[in-house]
Amino acid sequence: MAYFVHDLNDAAVARRVAMMQAGGAFPIVLGFRRSETVPATIAGAPAIDLGRTADARLVQRAWAVVKNLLRPWRLRAIGRAADVVIGRNLEALALAATAAGGTRPLVYECLDIHRSLVGTGRAARLVQRVEAWLLARIDLLLVSSPAFHSEYFRARRHLDTPTMLLENKLPAWDAAEGDTPPPPVPAPAGPPWRIGWFGMLRCRKTLAMLKEIVRRSEGDIEVLIAGKPAYTEFVDFDAEVRDTPGLTYHGPYKPEDLDDLYGRTHFAWAIDYFEEGLNSRWLLPNRIYEATGHGSVPIALAGVQTAAWLSAREIGLIVQNPIEDVLRIIKPMEPARYMRLHQALARVPIGDLTISRAECVELVQALGDAGDR
Repeated sequence: MAYFVHDLNDAAVARRVAMMQAGGAFPIVLGFRRSETVPATIAGAPAIDLGRTADARLVQRAWAVVKNLLRPWRLRAIGRAADVVIGRNLEALALAATAAGGTRPLVYECLDIHRSLVGTGRAARLVQRVEAWLLARIDLLLVSSPAFHSEYFRARRHLDTPTMLLENKLPAWDAAEGDTPPPPVPAPAGPPWRIGWFGMLRCRKTLAMLKEIVRRSEGDIEVLIAGKPAYTEFVDFDAEVRDTPGLTYHGPYKPEDLDDLYGRTHFAWAIDYFEEGLNSRWLLPNRIYEATGHGSVPIALAGVQTAAWLSAREIGLIVQNPIEDVLRIIKPMEPARYMRLHQALARVPIGDLTISRAECVELVQALGDAGDR
């Protein structure tokens, strides 16, 4: 499998590569990178660097794609050596389509719907024309949330391409069949109650809300932040955290750090306003699977897909007004009520949170069958 990605150093890319391998595939990974590090391999699979790109610089990223498209023979040689070609997000799909060349099945893995895809300006219309051209050529669509398909690809793009739901669940393909993890141990009861905000940190509105919550909680609520800030989205992320008593920034983390990070929290912030009303309403973030599996109660905004996922499993806190509701519910919370919220997490079926080896095999089979549909 030739797997084109937007960032070779993204941990989620490594997880997907490992999932393909667990299903019996032999991927080669090609893509851009958002840092100086040029990996030779990803999860043991060979990696080919296509250049460096940057967050929030769409023109620069578009030019990086064009420069590679100007050397189509290189991409097509890779495509001819593959059984399937996959593009992880739109810019990677443009390269994947060239590599496939109409002779190999083409698969689109969609993790986000960028604001330009629903915009009305001249630049947005150009991106949408490119997207329409590419969507007409794909054989299989992979989405991480059912709302991406129902609310965007089917409702707005009228796409009837076969679609497979591939949620951002936790890897568990090395577990023995029938194994279930021990129930997570709750953090010592508060106050202070601690909320974790982990992952890609790119929502300015979330940071402002968390600052207001800890300020008004008068020490009863603290916030632990960990991950990679998208500095282009904040006025001064480091200063805002440093100057707000009750906020603590742990720094970037590795997957093996999640046990410790979530074990230090009572709640997990699963609210996102980065693409407010659109992508933020439709996505299912990694945080809900990680938090639930590690025993931290997710907090979601009412009316979005994340809240629907939690409601279906009767877990979490769903809020209408995040600042007021969090202060009203969490600040005076009694330990007994928190324990009921925590214990509910253990009742979620393990298959709702983790990916088994059988699902890895199912994915690889679907990819291999894409051209036969």
